[in-house]
Amino acid sequence: MKTSRFIARLAPLLATAMLLCHGAPAVRAQSFSEAVALYQDKQYAQAREIAGKLAARGNREAQAMMGVMLENGQGVKADPAAAARWYEKAAAQGHEGAMFALAMLHLNGKLGKKDIDKAMHWAREAARRGHAAAQYNLGLLHTGIHGRKPDWRRAAYWFRKAAEKGFAAAQYNLGVLHVTGKGVEKDFTTASEWFKRAAMAGLPEAALEYGVMVFRGEGVAKSEKIGAQWLRYAARSGNPRAQMRLARLYAAGRGVGKQPLKAAKWYLLAKNSGLRDAWLDLFMKHLPPETLRKAEELAAGFRPTRMRRISRPSRNGKGSMPKKAKRP
Repeated sequence: MKTSRFIARLAPLLATAMLLCHGAPAVRAQSFSEAVALYQDKQYAQAREIAGKLAARGNREAQAMMGVMLENGQGVKADPAAAARWYEKAAAQGHEGAMFALAMLHLNGKLGKKDIDKAMHWAREAARRGHAAAQYNLGLLHTGIHGRKPDWRRAAYWFRKAAEKGFAAAQYNLGVLHVTGKGVEKDFTTASEWFKRAAMAGLPEAALEYGVMVFRGEGVAKSEKIGAQWLRYAARSGNPRAQMRLARLYAAGRGVGKQPLKAAKWYLLAKNSGLRDAWLDLFMKHLPPETLRKAEELAAGFRPTRMRRISRPSRNGKGSMPKKAKRP
């Protein structure tokens, strides 16, 4: 099975004070909670005033908050270098969120230039403490996406750590590794399980790959109908590759009823994203002008819908779509 490239989105720092909070001492907690409330109300200047005082006294959550506000320019002019200094103070006290923030600062070049060594150092420190986003990004770094020599075994190790915590992009990438046999045993059954988990978490790329595996019966019981359902889900989210595959199914009537209008609509959307298919091009040439016109109208009015998380597995174990899922 041909898979798409790794999902190489850097997971950003979760820049809300509540997510940076790791539980300050009880005496200070009430004051920091006030800073959190002000931050959430976007009263950044007031939040910064409280956080600044607490940070100066060594409160690591407040130090991390100061870093967030300085990095993002919230209530103060953005200053990544100053943000890094506050993150370093919080990191020195074991704040894993601050460690991850430092890794991202060094990786995205906000401090002047990228420093992959420092990015890997801080990502590793946060990852070892169980920070899922850091584990995922450390896995990405080991795939060689920043020019380093790939270490597929380490990449698989860290993707698995994040995947086991429910990090969908890591689950997807781990599935890719099991399909290709890089860093892990080549195993379509295991790959399908990770794709399924990521798809049920709402990741369109995973819904596409899992749908293909179910449609073909690769590593999972074959069902063209259920495979098509997963492809439809990914296509509705705006995934061009899923749209093109779904167009082929509607044109051929496999897994779905043969519907030339829907086939034309989905192929037009895929073509708008730069994809082409010679077989579908020929199919389109034989469609009546009225069908093409209607398909163009449908494609023009298409608006992608974000995939939602699927909280329950299907009865047949293949991850079929919820009954209330709307058809395109």
